[in-house]
Amino acid sequence: MKKKEAKKLTKDQAIKDIDKFKKDLFNFRFQKVNGQLTSPSKINETKKSIARLKTFIERKINA
Repeated sequence: MKKKEAKKLTKDQAIKDIDKFKKDLFNFRFQKVNGQLTSPSKINETKKSIARLKTFIERKINA
C-alpha cells in the first residue's frame, strides 16, 4: 500500500486493512517455513504496509 492510497482511507477502513495485512503476514510466514512462498519480498512489503497504516491512524488521532 502506498502513501497516496493510505491517505484516501478512513480510520475504520485503515483498521480493517491492518487486520487483513496481519492475516496475510501470518500466512506468508507459514508458506516460508513450508517452502511454498514464491516471493519472499511480500513479507517485508506487508510489514511496511502495516507500519504505514498504523502511522496514518496515529496522525488522524493526534490531529
